[in-house]
Amino acid sequence: MDSSIAAILLLDGLTNGIVYGLIAIALVLVFAVTRILFIPQGEFVAFGALTLAMLQQGVVPGPVWLLLLLAVCATGMQITALLRSGQRTGIVRCIAKNLLAPVLISALVAWAAPQQFALPVQVALTLLLITALGPLMYQVVYESLADASVLVLLIVSVGIHLAMTGLGLVFFGAEGFRTPAFWDSRWSFGAVTLSAQTVVVILAALALLVALWLFSDRTLYGKALRATAVNRLGARLMGISTTLAGKISFAVAAFIGALSGVLIGPMSTIFYDSGFLIGLKGFVAATIGGLASFPLAACGAVFVGLLESFSSFWASDYKEVIVFMSLLPVLLWRSFVAPAHDEDEE
Repeated sequence: MDSSIAAILLLDGLTNGIVYGLIAIALVLVFAVTRILFIPQGEFVAFGALTLAMLQQGVVPGPVWLLLLLAVCATGMQITALLRSGQRTGIVRCIAKNLLAPVLISALVAWAAPQQFALPVQVALTLLLITALGPLMYQVVYESLADASVLVLLIVSVGIHLAMTGLGLVFFGAEGFRTPAFWDSRWSFGAVTLSAQTVVVILAALALLVALWLFSDRTLYGKALRATAVNRLGARLMGISTTLAGKISFAVAAFIGALSGVLIGPMSTIFYDSGFLIGLKGFVAATIGGLASFPLAACGAVFVGLLESFSSFWASDYKEVIVFMSLLPVLLWRSFVAPAHDEDEE
C-alpha cells in the first residue's frame, strides 16, 4: 500500500465514519432518554434513501401508508383508554391531536410525488415523512412498555426491526436504488479525488451537530431531554413528561436516520435491508462510547469507518467480521472497569 491508496482509504473511511457517527449519536440519545437499544435505527436510514428514490420516480412512497397506520393505531389506543376512564369529552381532541398532522403530511407527500419537484423539495418531504414516523412509533409500540426492563425493550426492538425490514420489501421491492448527488463537482489533490458529495456529507453533519447542541442547550424541550437522560424519576418529580421526552427523542432519531439515508443514497446503492448493517455499525460505534457519551460515540464511529475502509483493502471478504469483532475487546475492557450493579427498575 502506497501513500496515495492510504489517502483514498482514509478519505473513504472518514466519510463512512461521519455517517456512522450520526447513527451512533441517535442511538445514544434514544438509549439515554428511554433505555431502548433501538435496533431499527438503520431502517430509518434505508427508508430515507428509498423514499427519496421513490419521489424521484414520481411514485408515492410506501412509508405514507405506514404513517397513516401508526396514526390510526395511536388514535384507537388513546380513545380506548379514554372510554375506559370515562373521559368521553376528550375523544374529539384526541382524534385531532393524533390524526391531523399525519394525514396532512401524507396528503402533502402523495400530492407532491407525481409533481416531481426539485431535489431540495423532495429531500424536505422525505425528512418530514420519515421524521413523523418516530414519535408515532414510540407512542404505539414503546409508551406502554416505558417501565419494562432493558431486555424486554431490546426484544421488542428486534421485532420492530424485522417488521420494518419486511415492510421495506413491500414498499420498495427487492431492487436497489441510488439517488442523484446534491453536487456533482470533483476536485483532485494529487492521487486523491474529493467529491462534492463528500463535502455535502461533512457540512450536513456539522450543521446537524450544531443544531443538536443548540437544541439541547438553549431550548426547554432540549433541557427536558437532558434531565430525563440523567434521572428519569427525578425528571418526573419535577413535572417533566417522560412520555413527551421519548417522543421527542424518537423524532430526533428518525430525522437523523432519514438525513443519513439521504446523504449516503448518492454514494452507494441502498436496498430494503441495507439498514441492518448500517445500523449495526452505528451500534458498534455507540457501544464504544458506552452508550452514554456523544463525543466517544463519534470517535468510535470514525474508528469503525477507518477500520472498515482499510479492511476492505487488506481483506475485503472479512471486512464486516473485522468491524464487528472489534467490539469484543471493548466489551471485555468495559466488563473489567465497570462496577457490577443490578438493573435499575423504576
